[in-house]
Amino acid sequence: MKLIVAGASGFVATEVIRQCLSIPKITSVIALARRPVLAPSDLDQHADPSKLHSVTLNNYGTYPENVKKRLAGADACIWTVAITPTKSRAFEFDKVRRVCQEHTLVGLQAMLEARGESGNQKMSQPFCFVYMSGSTAERDQSKTPSFMPEYTLMRGETENQVLSFAAEHKDAMEACVAKPGLIIGPGQYLKMAAAIAMKYVMSVPNITVAEISAGMLHEIIHGFQQESLQNDELVSIGRQALTTVEDETS
Repeated sequence: MKLIVAGASGFVATEVIRQCLSIPKITSVIALARRPVLAPSDLDQHADPSKLHSVTLNNYGTYPENVKKRLAGADACIWTVAITPTKSRAFEFDKVRRVCQEHTLVGLQAMLEARGESGNQKMSQPFCFVYMSGSTAERDQSKTPSFMPEYTLMRGETENQVLSFAAEHKDAMEACVAKPGLIIGPGQYLKMAAAIAMKYVMSVPNITVAEISAGMLHEIIHGFQQESLQNDELVSIGRQALTTVEDETS
């Protein structure tokens, strides 16, 4: 399997790549980012860093032919490109929408075009696209969310657009939306404390970066069972996948 990881220099994408390099079924990892991406430093003994191929572009809204050639023949993509809620306050909302929404659809279109232009007649399976959104994203555009309404409605609208695009191209692709809560990394003790408070005060769930990464990779490898995965579902799938990997490599 050839997998594209979009936003490859980011927090979650780095963990996705780390896990990918130890999964035999994934034979090629295209790290798509605005700057070169190297293999993570904390790889386990079963990892194969030679599978990682860094592909850079100036922005996620434009895909020159040399980039599309590198994406050609891909089987799947995990899309992590976004401006987070906290960071979004530092930008004009038009830019936030452009990065979170417009670039997602442009990137998805470019990947499908590159796949079609690959000339590989053996690609009978649809292209699998995981869009990493968030637990607060609201698809019902008639609602007014209490938390950052403009942002959460925009992210929900993007989910709708990704799923609609997949439905329009159902013979060529499948899509799944991952909706994690607050994502916590190893050693992020202050964030862990904040996550506990947010869970009980604001009902915002949380998940570790290892769990969200393993959960999305499991869906890519084994197929989508549903079009959306909520935080608790991602935790369950991710933990089971991580346990399976530990058992297989111990």
